[in-house]
Amino acid sequence: MSALGVSLKSSAAAEPAAEFEYRIGIDIGGTFTDIVIVDRSGKVKALKSLSTPADPSAGVIDAIMLTARQLDLSPRDLLGKCGLFVHGSTIATNTLLERKGAKVAMITTDGFRDTLEIRRGLRVNPWDHRKPFPPPLVPRRLRLGVTERMLSSGDVLQELDVESVRHAIGVAREGGANALAVALLNSYRNPSHEEKCRALIEQEWPGVWISCSSELAPVIGEYERGATAVADAYVGLKVVPYLRELEGRLKELGYDLPLLVVQSNGGVLNVEEIARQPVRMALSGPAAGVGALQFYGADTGSSNLVAIEVGGTSCDVTMMIDNVVAMTDQLDVDGHCISTPSVEIHTVGAGGGTIGHVDTAGLMHAGPQGAGARPGPACYGKGGTKPTVTDAQLVLGRLAPGAYAGGAMVLDLQKARDAIEADLARPLGISIEQAAAGFIRLVEQTVLHAVERVSLERGYDPHRFTLVAAGGAGPLHGASVAKALGCAAVYVPRLAGVFCAFGMCNADVRVDRIRSWSARLASDPGAPFADAFSALDRAAAEALNRQGFAADQIALKRSVSLRYVGQQWPLEIDCDAAFDVAAVRERFEQAYEFAFGHYVKDAEIEISHLRVAGIGQLSKIKAPSLVYSDTRPVPKGKRPVWIDEAVGVLPAAVYDGTTLRPGHEIDGPAVVDEETTTVFVSHDQKLRVTGSGNFMIVSKESVR
Repeated sequence: MSALGVSLKSSAAAEPAAEFEYRIGIDIGGTFTDIVIVDRSGKVKALKSLSTPADPSAGVIDAIMLTARQLDLSPRDLLGKCGLFVHGSTIATNTLLERKGAKVAMITTDGFRDTLEIRRGLRVNPWDHRKPFPPPLVPRRLRLGVTERMLSSGDVLQELDVESVRHAIGVAREGGANALAVALLNSYRNPSHEEKCRALIEQEWPGVWISCSSELAPVIGEYERGATAVADAYVGLKVVPYLRELEGRLKELGYDLPLLVVQSNGGVLNVEEIARQPVRMALSGPAAGVGALQFYGADTGSSNLVAIEVGGTSCDVTMMIDNVVAMTDQLDVDGHCISTPSVEIHTVGAGGGTIGHVDTAGLMHAGPQGAGARPGPACYGKGGTKPTVTDAQLVLGRLAPGAYAGGAMVLDLQKARDAIEADLARPLGISIEQAAAGFIRLVEQTVLHAVERVSLERGYDPHRFTLVAAGGAGPLHGASVAKALGCAAVYVPRLAGVFCAFGMCNADVRVDRIRSWSARLASDPGAPFADAFSALDRAAAEALNRQGFAADQIALKRSVSLRYVGQQWPLEIDCDAAFDVAAVRERFEQAYEFAFGHYVKDAEIEISHLRVAGIGQLSKIKAPSLVYSDTRPVPKGKRPVWIDEAVGVLPAAVYDGTTLRPGHEIDGPAVVDEETTTVFVSHDQKLRVTGSGNFMIVSKESVR
């Protein structure tokens, strides 16, 4: 076991490696590439550099070079002493959003090629029935039917016709496809026809990318399986070469261990494993926040947290209830369905780079357009001329002009004022300050509704939750959003600006295995049920074994999806190997009553899916022991800061975050300048520094 407790000679598993000094997490965002380096004592170094959207791997290398200079090391020395390197990237998501993926052909059962376009017929807004769905990732001419039929029982009604598959392959090649998705009817029950298709494709078309629905999403629902297979094929040729190239560049710089990649489920995998199913990277960056929430949970003093991670382009909202982060099986990325285990994250377009504009009716809007890293907000001085949230915060005094993000850029107040005047203040006939304040209120309302979406709309009272304000921009909005929600407190990690990158350093390796299982919940589930769960256990353990984990380093977590007979949407209920049916039923009824306000006593319940999560356990970062200070914190100055529409502008004390120690308390209004973020404390709030050196903001009334 290394001093860091991590692997990694050949994998992510723990083994003797006393020479390892560091673990590194790198998160590529829309504006910044964040890097966190943790040494064996738990000391953290966090840095930001501008992202390079045209070549994301260059952003990673630039961040490494910057870190090495800061530590007075060569890149080879830094990476040679690194025992864990974890990477999160939005490359898969952006490939889908920008529609810049592979040219995919889809092989499906004859007569079902339009499933991908018909979808489920459900709309996010049922009243907006005119808005068209985004076009499918595969045009109809490349959705190719083959002759076969598998029954829902798994029995073969009609054998796969090999010639029809050969014909489909030929049409795909002539149509210019460079990736194939295979999604046959009922393959979740019996994948033999898909396996035969794969073998024939490999024989007829060596080297082409193949994604099979029965391997990616062995669940009932031909649309969900087909859409997932298509998405996997669509992103695979972009994601996998990028990861392999990056791993090769890291090796050239001296890092000889496997590169680990964050998945949508919040866990990590090595590149070889992620290359089998690259669609699992759909939420790669934001999902890493799970590791950070788990680390900070004890310091907050609460097991119920709701995090707003506000970055350059968006706000990601995540809930942790009783120390467990909510999960889902269905992702929607710009209208494209992906069936894969994922952290449940609600995302809205409200980031530091969100652009404000006034429409022809004279109404102000925040987004959905964003400035990104290039050209960025107007105040960055890199060519941007449109007013953004960052520009508004600068005008209102919450941000200060000058060097920002460790000197990565210099904020220009005049450029911010010019942008807001031209596009917001002048069209509305109001002052620059009024326009900036209105813009901030709009953005904070968007964030507020996003939190209500995952809390109030699901029966959770925000009063019971601590709001975690993260991301580079989150701590500027946390005080206002928490006040509107009625949250008990706001918790601001000192590393808020690199929240997800830090979470990567505290993540476990995770694999998920799922199987559809249609049966009633009986007092004795029977041997086939036990055998199916055991097979999932073995599959998860084997995937972790391939990454070097021994049996004593693996934890297996079982769960079942249950619903009343005749219903469509199940609830996931944890269970153990003993599978006490009475206890499982009781947990289901409690969960059902909470979700829907009632339950049906003694009604028949059916199982829809079996699940196993395999966890390869890595050592966790330990919070450093800090000494409490009995001195009073001294501000480095004061500046006028806009508070809210009722109070207006007040002089606020400005503190250098590096001077604040556990035990320090600050009365608002105040601003705390940290290396990767800025914290705003309203006039009726108080900030105290926790035992781990982070910030807790509460109302002054609550501490009287």
